[in-house]
Amino acid sequence: MKKIPSKPYLSLVFFFLYLKIWFIEVLVAQNTATIPVNVGVVLDLEFLDANIGLTCINMALSDFYATHGDYKTRLVLTTRDSRNDVVGAAAAALDLIKNVEVQALIGPTTSMQANFVIELGEKAQVPIISFSASSPSLTSIRSSYFFRATHDDSAQVNAISALFQAFGWREAVPIYIDNEYGQGVIPYLTDALQAVDARVPYRSVISPSATDDQIVAELYKLMTMQTRVFIVHMFSSLGARVFSKAKEIGMMSGGYVWIMTDGLTAEFLSSPNASITNTMQGALGVKPYVPRTKDLETFRIRWKRKFQQDNPDLDDAGLNIFGLWAYDAATALALAVEKAGTGNLGFQKENVTSNSSTDLSALGVSLNGPNLVQALSNITFKGLTGDYLFDNGQLRSSAFQIMNVNGNGGRTIGFWTQTEGIVKTLNSKNHMTTNSGSNSDLSTVIWPGDTTSVPKGWEIPTNGKKLRIGVPMKDGFSEFVKVTRDPSSNTTTVTGYSIDVFDSVVKALPYALPYEYIPFAKPDGEPAGTYNDLIYQVYLKNFDAVVGDTTIVYNRSQYVDFTLPYTERGVSMIVPIVDSNSKNAWVFLRPLTWDLWVTSFWERVVSNWSRAVVIIWCFVVLILTQSYTASLASLLTVQQLQPTVTDVHELINKGEYVGYQEGSFVLGILLDLGFDKSKLIVYNSTEQCDDLLSKGSGNGGIAAAFDGVPYMRLFLSKYCSKYAMIDPIFKTDGFGFVFPKGSPLVPDVSRAVLNITEGDKMKEIENAWFGKQSRCPNSSPQVTSSSLSLKSFLGLFLIAGGASLLALITFMLMFVYKERKMLSPLEPRISIWRKAQNFFRIFIQRDLKSHTFRKSEMNDRNGSRLPGMGGPSPSSYSVRADFFPGDADPSSTVSVDSSPDRQPSKEVVINIDQLTNPNQERVAAFEVEHDRNGLSHDTINRNKRNGGEKHMGHRNESER
Repeated sequence: MKKIPSKPYLSLVFFFLYLKIWFIEVLVAQNTATIPVNVGVVLDLEFLDANIGLTCINMALSDFYATHGDYKTRLVLTTRDSRNDVVGAAAAALDLIKNVEVQALIGPTTSMQANFVIELGEKAQVPIISFSASSPSLTSIRSSYFFRATHDDSAQVNAISALFQAFGWREAVPIYIDNEYGQGVIPYLTDALQAVDARVPYRSVISPSATDDQIVAELYKLMTMQTRVFIVHMFSSLGARVFSKAKEIGMMSGGYVWIMTDGLTAEFLSSPNASITNTMQGALGVKPYVPRTKDLETFRIRWKRKFQQDNPDLDDAGLNIFGLWAYDAATALALAVEKAGTGNLGFQKENVTSNSSTDLSALGVSLNGPNLVQALSNITFKGLTGDYLFDNGQLRSSAFQIMNVNGNGGRTIGFWTQTEGIVKTLNSKNHMTTNSGSNSDLSTVIWPGDTTSVPKGWEIPTNGKKLRIGVPMKDGFSEFVKVTRDPSSNTTTVTGYSIDVFDSVVKALPYALPYEYIPFAKPDGEPAGTYNDLIYQVYLKNFDAVVGDTTIVYNRSQYVDFTLPYTERGVSMIVPIVDSNSKNAWVFLRPLTWDLWVTSFWERVVSNWSRAVVIIWCFVVLILTQSYTASLASLLTVQQLQPTVTDVHELINKGEYVGYQEGSFVLGILLDLGFDKSKLIVYNSTEQCDDLLSKGSGNGGIAAAFDGVPYMRLFLSKYCSKYAMIDPIFKTDGFGFVFPKGSPLVPDVSRAVLNITEGDKMKEIENAWFGKQSRCPNSSPQVTSSSLSLKSFLGLFLIAGGASLLALITFMLMFVYKERKMLSPLEPRISIWRKAQNFFRIFIQRDLKSHTFRKSEMNDRNGSRLPGMGGPSPSSYSVRADFFPGDADPSSTVSVDSSPDRQPSKEVVINIDQLTNPNQERVAAFEVEHDRNGLSHDTINRNKRNGGEKHMGHRNESER
């Protein structure tokens, strides 16, 4: 507020002036039979705003009673100067209530003064009406006797936050006075900014008694920060000094944004002063919107004339919003007093013995107070500021006007309303004409530095400090981030996929961004902590950002902000793959189901009709045969690889061992899913993960590995033929860059990330780091052809071999059973080997009824040979049986046959091959044959004794 120069005679002038006015009012009241009603006024009369308000109050009562001459009541003002002191304001109010017995109080000027005065009004039941105490903290007193005839400072914070949303600013530093007025609005302002994703990284508090050097020191401190958007909320006297020093040190140049709250805007732009406005060119400000009306313009002219008459030394003053509120507040009080009546204008006082004028115990209670409060709460009228009414003791706020300081004043660039937001113009009904919530709804703004380019709201500090970017230290997965130390030069090199992406993103920014990579490591080069520890360093302000394979998850976002992801999203599971079309011995049965096997080949033909059906069925069988052939060919030649496990809960139920990367957030996910911590195994590299998966669960290895999709893609690029990736089992974002909460870099870097990922640059980076190992087009199960092997048909060979072996065994058993006598003891002198030879000779001749045997026998009897044979079969001879005396007719012959159903014939056939001793061998053969024909050993021996000589002679003759 502008302070009036102190002059000795000024108080005396005011005293006589008010005394004159009071006598005139009393005289008028007596002449018109009106009832005077005492009203107190407590203002800081050394400030310009207070004097502007006092003039408006007097003009309001004069204008009101001039148009309401029939009213019975007349307000009689008693003014006290609080002298810019809280205690002085309280003492003045106490004096007016106790000694003058005022029915209401207008004032005090400041919120700190109002804090005390409101308590007095509550105790005495005297309504307090302030047109300038705007601190939101006063509402917390919750006094029904306090009426705020001005806008609550919290009403403007949404208008200010709308500017941040329109221009895309993400940070702001409030610069406010260190008192009740300044501190009261900050919580509301911070909440409003957070609602539009803007934050307050720092608060600049300036004492009301700060020197110029202290102000400059604070401004230099602000220059070292990144934030370039400042919101100034203080008294006009201190605000003018702040802007003056800011211009001196270069803070009113391009790139800076200055926003004034309604108090400063109304003060500086209502009655512009060139010396002040020149220091704040390009600044923005908000102030309550007051519709331009004919009555208002007429009043401005009248007020100017009246104020100059009352204050001839203040010729540069201009009517502001506080004066208009003072005018309407006085009008509202005059209406309420008339409506409340004059039946109980006295005070009820307690019995006290003290004569002190400030003794609180002597403070009475207004009998008319409750009625006056009720009347004020229901007052509505059309005032100079528009529709005037109180809502729970608060003046209902209207639209706000957005101003831009240019030249020797300000110009309107837009409006803001509670229901419509930012609009460019308002029609007669205060409704919007255009609105999209962006800066396009504002007229062109001329910013500090005389530029129309919208400042981005932050800059690299003027001291040239580089951004300290932390990078993780790790042993495996070095394709993403790799830190290499050179002991000879004591330098560190950081490379990797994530590093290249960030470098490309920074190059895509529309401005320079100096930075340096700092490994998150201990002095010995070992990792200093987990990824969560690294990210938390940004929250602690030890790092300005983190670049690396950092996954975006919720718990981390509570402490830092992430850019948009630059990789795929989610956590996946890697498991070994097997061929689902296993080439086992029975694969040939798989093309058809068992019911189809039975249905296709089970058919009885019992009639001609059935044969007709069979003809049709043959076509069905033909189709089935072709289908069987195709299906079997596919099963034998196509390799369909499938994962061993597809459900994570199956792993949990079976108690399988699974793996995760060391230091990864995946550990928490696995524990939340229900895995036993003892079943979790850590791996550090793709090679170690492959080794664990190859061993398998229970053999010192794992059944599955869990990690982010980018890691799994890298793993599969090396081992795609052995493993498959299951669809993400947990939804997370991909890798993102980390910045402090609310950092203005986040939106710019995110846009640059989109620019890089949507272009060819990202493909170049991926090929540079992963292209050499990308032998797998994707991680889906693979289909390949395979060669046939013995194993593919082993089942068929087993069936065929088994059937042949079973037939052979059955035949041999039957043959042995039929020829069992041949193997029984015939002559002890005959060796087992000789018996075996004779047995096999019989086995060779077992099928005399076969087609080949009969043809050979027929040819021999006819004296002809089979083609290709040199003579009669050496295994067949005709032996005469007349050398058995008395056994048979000498002329007859006996046919010996090894067949089980053989019949006697005239010729005995004996198989003799390569006899070394003809006589001995023939006798042996003879014995064998006769033994087979049922001759006993005794008969043979008797024939030997009785006719051996004859027998031998006969044999010799026969041989000849």
